Amino acid sequence: MAVILLRDSADPSTFQEAVWGRVFNHRRDVSRVPFAFCAARSVSDVVAAVSLAKSRGCRVSVRSGGHSWAGWSVRSDAVLIDLGDLDLTSEIIPVPETKDGGRGGGRGRTVYDEATKIVSCPPSCTGRILNAYLKERGRMFAGGHCPDVGLGGFLLQGGMGWNCKNWGWACESVSSVDVVTADAKVVHCSAVENADLFWAARGSGPGFPGVVVRFHLMTRPLLQMYQSLYFYPITEFKKVLAWEISVAPTADKDTEIVGVSAYTPVPGKDEKELTIMASFLTFKSTREEAELPLKGIHDDPQRPKGAVLEIFAQETSLDNEYYLQASSNPEQHRYCAENAYIVDDGSVDVPAVLEESFSTLPTKKSFALWFSMSPTSKRPIPSPGPTGHYGGGSMALSMQSDHYFALYTVWDKPEDDKRCMSWTHERMKTVERHAVGSYLGDADFQYRRTRFWSTEAGEELMKIRRKWDPEGRICGYLDDGDKSGVDGLANKFEWLALDNK
Repeated sequence: MAVILLRDSADPSTFQEAVWGRVFNHRRDVSRVPFAFCAARSVSDVVAAVSLAKSRGCRVSVRSGGHSWAGWSVRSDAVLIDLGDLDLTSEIIPVPETKDGGRGGGRGRTVYDEATKIVSCPPSCTGRILNAYLKERGRMFAGGHCPDVGLGGFLLQGGMGWNCKNWGWACESVSSVDVVTADAKVVHCSAVENADLFWAARGSGPGFPGVVVRFHLMTRPLLQMYQSLYFYPITEFKKVLAWEISVAPTADKDTEIVGVSAYTPVPGKDEKELTIMASFLTFKSTREEAELPLKGIHDDPQRPKGAVLEIFAQETSLDNEYYLQASSNPEQHRYCAENAYIVDDGSVDVPAVLEESFSTLPTKKSFALWFSMSPTSKRPIPSPGPTGHYGGGSMALSMQSDHYFALYTVWDKPEDDKRCMSWTHERMKTVERHAVGSYLGDADFQYRRTRFWSTEAGEELMKIRRKWDPEGRICGYLDDGDKSGVDGLANKFEWLALDNK
């Protein structure tokens, strides 16, 4: 049975810990106080919590992993539904027959169907937990790089998972979802059943007009992993990034390419130094298969000289990569993240636009990232057809370019909040002038308004939100003042509007 705490009757410290305890970012706006907290253990608990909100005239907020940088799950006067313990019971989700031929339910936290290769799991399941389960079955799911990110928020916003540049968005591997709607009904959604809601589930982010209680995901074969790493002084940033950009379009289809600026240990030196790291991570069946593309990159005559450290075709694993990612995203710290998709039509000198952001990190724990997205970014994403037709691979996710850029500013003292946040927002003021839009996952709508979808997809998404949640029961997008309601986000460049005043 669900644990439900009411703000006005619960012990204040117990309520505070329930509301904020699983929020990863320790930079928290504690002025936002929910009306109630519900630790849901079953789908029936979620239905009851939505019904409670409806009867009290409250909104509903949802938490899967608690990794939202902006703490989207904590909203004033809302019923906060925490899904961390969902499906610990043996209850069967009450949608056993589905039009798509799949199973609309399942016992326990995670269920794998050997025949279809589809795994079913609750939204609080993390990539690390899911892949530990799938490893025993010789399968994997290309979830988030950070190990403790819940699949709920990750998949709803699109999911920039392992080797996204080649394998595509993680949400493209969602075959169906089970949802508790804003009016407390349980429905199954797929390409053939409640197709508009399924369309929205792949790219709407926190504006999804319901509570996803189970994902059904297509898995892929588990492969070996090998990685080449090249570390350079930050003074070589433009050369290194230009080289990675030149390599990316013709690189091997199983190789992920990333550039990261961070303070790292340098051989022979006591202090960490700011470096630019070029990473090439490939997924193959054997070492021989992996070394071939990595050798081509290593021997590329355009590869910059002067690396302070080179590592060629080092064997790694998801477990190891999760450990390294967790080290880069330490717990009990304060975070401010922002991002942009940089214009990729050749009109922008990408290394020049990003140089200041990569070379002036405000703390030793902060880092900047460039993630190659081509050729995934070159595939056109179909817009929804006439009303009721959402096939052909269309999905709400529709913002992309060859170059994904993100800043992750990390610090541990409250007195550094203003300095670190100001640095992040000032860098973005320059970068966003050269962007086509941004990714929902690493954004904070309270501070910056921009484009997150194509014009057509953005308009369609807001229509679907109004259809399924006309009263604005689900909290949606946390903008400045938390007032977007059923209108959602404007999906426009704020800086452009300011320039035109």
